[in-house]
Amino acid sequence: MSLSINLKNVAIVLHRPSYPENIGAAARAACNMGISQLMVVNPRDCDLTRILKMATHFAADLVEGMEVFEDLETALAPFEYIVGTTARQGGGRSTTSDPRKLAEQLVPISQQNRIALVFGPESRGLTNAELRLCHAVVTIPTAGFTSLNLAQAVMILCYEVFLASREDVKEFAPRLASRQELEAMYEQLKETFINISFINPENPDYWMGHIRRFFSRLDMRARDVRIIRGICRQIEWYGSRGVKN
Repeated sequence: MSLSINLKNVAIVLHRPSYPENIGAAARAACNMGISQLMVVNPRDCDLTRILKMATHFAADLVEGMEVFEDLETALAPFEYIVGTTARQGGGRSTTSDPRKLAEQLVPISQQNRIALVFGPESRGLTNAELRLCHAVVTIPTAGFTSLNLAQAVMILCYEVFLASREDVKEFAPRLASRQELEAMYEQLKETFINISFINPENPDYWMGHIRRFFSRLDMRARDVRIIRGICRQIEWYGSRGVKN
């Protein structure tokens, strides 16, 4: 079966943008490339007049339907697949510098899963903690000066996704677990690992970073999450019995 990317399942998420003009320009870029969902998280300034000035009348409907959230985790909760963007590499960041290849990988995923393309603040980008919420992290290659304007970065990724929507790919991906389901699983895993002394309780989030990276390499489905959480409950139950060999 030949597939092309389902643009209706793709959303642009701007995390803590500083300037209304960048929001408007990003909306225009998304609209140019056929993406009809825009979400803004904790913006410093959400002046609608300034946003619409850059969005132009062409993207006015997208701006008017824009969702605004106070925190990133809430905004990403319903998504089954999340792509983070960063200009910085190394330091434990597993990234790909090939947006086109990434867009092709999103084709089968987009059939039954909502995808979020997440962009960080203009001043510093997404933090390591925020990138841990993502299934994939992409860096847009440049000739040396790595800093891109927010709207420019949005346009480049939207363009690559748009190109992928015009090509047929013979592959299929099932419905994956949502970010909300995954976060609940990670919290339960952390509690269980602390209780059985598998990770250091003084800095559990650091050790959980390795666990997150392990699971992010897998296409976790909702039933997989239920199995992992069921195992955690069984471990906790067995430990509470105080069984001795």
